[in-house]
Amino acid sequence: MPIEIKMPALSPTMEEGTLAKWLVKEGDTVKSGDIMAEIETDKATMEFEAVDEGMIGKVLVAEGSDNVKVGAVIAILLEEGEDASAIGAAPAEKPAAEAPKAEAAAPAPAASPAPAAANAAPAPASGDRVKASPLARRIAADKGLDLSALSGSGPNGRIVKADVESAKPGEKPAPKAEAAPAPVAAAPAPAAEAPKAAAPWFDDSIPHTVEKLSNIRKTIARRLTESKQQVPHIYLTVDVRLDSLLKLRADLNKSLDARGIKVSVNDLLIKALGVALEGTPKCNVTFLGNDMVQYSRADVSVAVSTPTGLITPIVRDAANKGVAKISTEMKELAGLAKENKLKPEQYQGGTASLSNMGMFGIKQFEAVINPPQGMILAVGAGEKRPYIVDDALGVATVMTATGSFDHRAIDGADGAQMLKLFKALVESPLGLVA
Repeated sequence: MPIEIKMPALSPTMEEGTLAKWLVKEGDTVKSGDIMAEIETDKATMEFEAVDEGMIGKVLVAEGSDNVKVGAVIAILLEEGEDASAIGAAPAEKPAAEAPKAEAAAPAPAASPAPAAANAAPAPASGDRVKASPLARRIAADKGLDLSALSGSGPNGRIVKADVESAKPGEKPAPKAEAAPAPVAAAPAPAAEAPKAAAPWFDDSIPHTVEKLSNIRKTIARRLTESKQQVPHIYLTVDVRLDSLLKLRADLNKSLDARGIKVSVNDLLIKALGVALEGTPKCNVTFLGNDMVQYSRADVSVAVSTPTGLITPIVRDAANKGVAKISTEMKELAGLAKENKLKPEQYQGGTASLSNMGMFGIKQFEAVINPPQGMILAVGAGEKRPYIVDDALGVATVMTATGSFDHRAIDGADGAQMLKLFKALVESPLGLVA
């Protein structure tokens, strides 16, 4: 009997995904464990493995298809001895099931075309979605013109500067009313303009391209908007001297060269943040409304930029891992992230985050908290600055670090205590390798 291959839920939050690429085609034989497709979830692009053995009899969802619901049938697998005729009846049942809906829907508009037009006619008259350039709108406002009374000479009937400059105040929208039935008859046209209605300031006369958002970018936009709207951020900033840390890094890399390990400044900062979080447990928390979760382990999420957007792979138990181990893990995680190959357990969770933009020369910035975490540390570039060293003005390599804290869960004094400990660990870094 043919087996339905369904869209899998590859993460706990996944409701739909993009079938990015088929790695098999109709007629191919697969066995359990074979990779059949690449699926883009709300977090990463992941491989989809076969569970059963058989031959791909029919591909129902083409690669590149978006918004494929979890549980939707994407292909049919034939067992041994079956051929394509075994699935002939299955697709026929679906159109038959859909047919009554189509037939039932058809009489509705046909039964009362006149009332439908009558009811729809006032919509254009009362709506104010007039296509006009921003400049034309400003001139019309200054002259007291009613844009709905004007005809546009621009692309797709758009009202442009010349139309409003030649118009006179007091013109009546009567000609527009006569043309009202046309837009009603062409109902699909207003629907096509719907995306622009959400951004009335958008000027489509400027040369541009439109790029479709990936599922990952949509998730980033949604989560960070929710964070800024719902989480009261408090920002605390500290300057940290890096000279001792840089010397320690050089010594470590010299001793680790034979093992092919090269420790980065970021690896040492991950370790320092992990130790600082365990040293100030009031900052290693999640706010849950009526409850507070306090973690006894520091799992540090590290922001990694990828072609499809930002993702945060996690260094688990960062405080208790050696720096060499952290370095090895981060190289592997960053590589997987850039290829969109991270597994859910490699990016889901984390108790706090680290975002480092020092490699771009950014001196200081304030990062947005990644819910449900309670804090994120933003670090900038280390640079030579005038600095007081041993009560004398000198030059030191200094980095600015800014902590963003969820003020519902973390008081300013607790956040300051964590940053103080982080600063001490970086400026006297031998404790990081003890």
